[in-house]
Amino acid sequence: MIDNSTQREPRLGIDIGRVIIDGAAHPAGGDTAFFSGNEATMLATPEMPDAVEVIARLVPLFDGRVWLVSKCGPRTQARTLRWLDGHDFYRRSGITPDQVRFCRARADKRTHCLELALTHFVDDHPEVHAAIRGAVTHQYFFGPQRRPVSRYGHPAPTWIDVERLVTRSLRPGWKAEQPTVPTPDRR
Repeated sequence: MIDNSTQREPRLGIDIGRVIIDGAAHPAGGDTAFFSGNEATMLATPEMPDAVEVIARLVPLFDGRVWLVSKCGPRTQARTLRWLDGHDFYRRSGITPDQVRFCRARADKRTHCLELALTHFVDDHPEVHAAIRGAVTHQYFFGPQRRPVSRYGHPAPTWIDVERLVTRSLRPGWKAEQPTVPTPDRR
């Protein structure tokens, strides 16, 4: 377990589906092509525009402290790992295979955030952001959102937006303060 003292080194967490892997853009049928297509169809699923290039630029800014954290079942987990290998993701991004984690429920991402002492997190799903609130200082709501982004997060429609927002947060000498866990609303 990583020490969660009051001052932390910057650490980045990134979701995979609809953040790195762009299932919606697949020519053979959107998200379902990745999940239910054959191996060639799954591997043909494209990456999000600028994702790997921006991640490769962010990895050195975080001194390599970048993890992928994805919620999925065993079959999708196996397909995701094959997609990452098939797209030469590790070499191109600077993230290693041991920096990839999976969980079975969105709320379980909070456990990973705490164990890894993440200070920044990029995810497309509001439910994940609600679950990690108070555990992660900088939350980036990736892609188009159906509702306005909560005050505790930052809208990041593209990877170029993620890069701009994250870079701005990493001022020289920056250390994230340990976030305070919000008190549950007792209404």
